[in-house]
Amino acid sequence: MCRISSLYFRVLELLYKAPIFVKPRRVCPTPPLPPSDIKKYTVKTQEKMADTVSEQATAATASAPAPAPATPAPEKAPGNVKEGSSAAEQGGVEGSGKECEGAIGGARRDPDIKKELGESDEEDEGEEDDEDYDYDEEEEDDDDEDQEGFMSMLQNFLMSRLHIGSHPDVPQVLESVSVEGMVQYLKSGQVKNVITMAGAGISTSAGIPDFRTPGTGLYSNLEKYNLPYPEAIFDIEYFKTNPKPFFVLARELYPGTFNPTPSHFFIKLLHDKGLLLRHYTQNIDTLEHVAGIPGDKLVEAHGTFRTSHCLSCHKEYTQEWMKEEIFQDKIPKCTGEECDGLVKPDIVFFRESLPLRFFQMTQVDFPKCDLLIILGTSLTVQPFAMLVDNVPATCPRLLVNREKAGSIDPMVALLQGMANPGGLALDSPHNKRDVVLLGECDEGCAKLADMLGWKEDFEKLLPASK
Repeated sequence: MCRISSLYFRVLELLYKAPIFVKPRRVCPTPPLPPSDIKKYTVKTQEKMADTVSEQATAATASAPAPAPATPAPEKAPGNVKEGSSAAEQGGVEGSGKECEGAIGGARRDPDIKKELGESDEEDEGEEDDEDYDYDEEEEDDDDEDQEGFMSMLQNFLMSRLHIGSHPDVPQVLESVSVEGMVQYLKSGQVKNVITMAGAGISTSAGIPDFRTPGTGLYSNLEKYNLPYPEAIFDIEYFKTNPKPFFVLARELYPGTFNPTPSHFFIKLLHDKGLLLRHYTQNIDTLEHVAGIPGDKLVEAHGTFRTSHCLSCHKEYTQEWMKEEIFQDKIPKCTGEECDGLVKPDIVFFRESLPLRFFQMTQVDFPKCDLLIILGTSLTVQPFAMLVDNVPATCPRLLVNREKAGSIDPMVALLQGMANPGGLALDSPHNKRDVVLLGECDEGCAKLADMLGWKEDFEKLLPASK
């Protein structure tokens, strides 16, 4: 990790010609010698020092002047002091040995004391092994912390250098980049053209599953259809060869069996307040129509069940005709003369083009937008996700979702050479306009209505959802 970090920062130094400092990696100290080696080393050192002291004492005795006459001989020293040995020699050797043991052996205990305490060299070695193990675990924790800290620092640096999500010369419209700032902006009277963008998250409380939530999402519960991959159920090429799985699923999720959610009615409330310029939806459940949002205010980016067409002769069929075919467990076939083609609802499958109205209206609407509200979408499906970058640079953008979405990874931006890669700048230090309200869409919409002073009007619409 340390080598990788150094390499990344070296690359960045070359790119931006700015010195970057990396937290130095902690170096493991040299492990201590085992007690047995210390003991051997101590004994040898003591013997050498004893020899040295003895030589020095002998030399000092030889060079000393003769003793004065008539001096009485000293009494015999008690204990184990040999006759003929000098006190300096005996005391010097013994004292030096003790000093050596303390200096070189460190805080090593005397073997006799060890015996009394029931300790052994093997136990000391075991304790050292435990210390080494604990040290290894601390090293691993430090490595994880260093890696997380490095990636966070690198991300912030790249976002700062690349100005991701920022427009340095554009003024900030919001008084504060927060939910409160968004509400104040809406109440200020400056907002005239609100665009809402919605995904499956606004319909989950109606009983319609979203696509990608692990465990509960649609793609996680398609095993019974024996698909080669989950997305195949909406793949136009797979549909042409095996349409049965789609029509079985369509019967379970067919429009008309579900009711709009509070999120749908919040969008309707924006229309009633004269603020809604257009509602762009990825959903095909037609709940916006049921909620009372006018058709001219809607852009159904991924198509609709309201009409169907033959894939061969392009004859059009009504929603009622398609519903009858589906609920009779039939594979809808064209009734035209000399045509037996498959009839498919006008929803957009993978590998199909989006409706012409989508491209026409985005060119007209988004330059006018002065507030973009994004509801219940992961912003992963293109080209719908790219719409967030089509609003003016001063336009505030509010995301109401279970989790943050729509941000561009600064490392990806660097590798792709994008000076300003777009997307929401929720975590950028230069963020001037992007706000996230985390949680369920219905709860977020109810909170916004309350903060805006629209709670009474909002609640009047809700009984229609029952």
